[in-house]
Amino acid sequence: MSIRPGTEGDIPVAVPRGAELGAPAQTPPSPDKGMFGVKGTGDVSGFGRLARPRPAVSDSPRPYGGYFDDVYDALEEAYPAFSEAIEKVVVDRAELTLHIRPERIMDVCRVMRDDESLRFELCSSVDAVDYLGSDERRFHIAYQLTSMTYRRRVRLEVAVADGVPVPTVTSVYPTADWQEREVYDMFGVVFAGHPNLTRILMPDDWEGHPQRKDYPLGGVPVEYKGAEIPPPDQRRVYQ
Repeated sequence: MSIRPGTEGDIPVAVPRGAELGAPAQTPPSPDKGMFGVKGTGDVSGFGRLARPRPAVSDSPRPYGGYFDDVYDALEEAYPAFSEAIEKVVVDRAELTLHIRPERIMDVCRVMRDDESLRFELCSSVDAVDYLGSDERRFHIAYQLTSMTYRRRVRLEVAVADGVPVPTVTSVYPTADWQEREVYDMFGVVFAGHPNLTRILMPDDWEGHPQRKDYPLGGVPVEYKGAEIPPPDQRRVYQ
């Protein structure tokens, strides 16, 4: 709660914290209502009809800055098929991303882990993004690598079309086991050679993959007189 002077006299008035920030029930409607500027959709989540242009991702010019050039040069020297494996190199927001051809991802990971000048011993995360409608290779899988020896971080990224498998990297990074299973469960990306590629979050008999962009939002059943909370794009807004 916060205290501010009232409209009549100097009597303090208690105001709920955040009441002036454009909450859905605020009257009159806030011009800032709706996440990312979305408004007038009847969607209280703020995401309804959200359409943001995706900027083109192109090769970054050298020098990349910091240790990024050292990583690039070390990988080029240690991996003979470097020119065939690397699609592009992007430096954005002080992060280095190496875009790798999917069939080369396991070989690149092995070099990144074992080479004396690289030593990326840990794969801390494997995640994915669905670029449905904006990229023919709609699924982008990102591998977050960490060098504990040199205190460095690098992202590897591969892109595949729906139904195209990606080689597993579990033989190089055992930590990727459950992470690849999660990507499979949520997006349906198959990791060829994975020792146990089964669902890990959803029930085994679940149909579909919930984080695909074309997956229906659905509703939430409520245990009270058969009520159901509708999907976000079908909810009503009360002002």
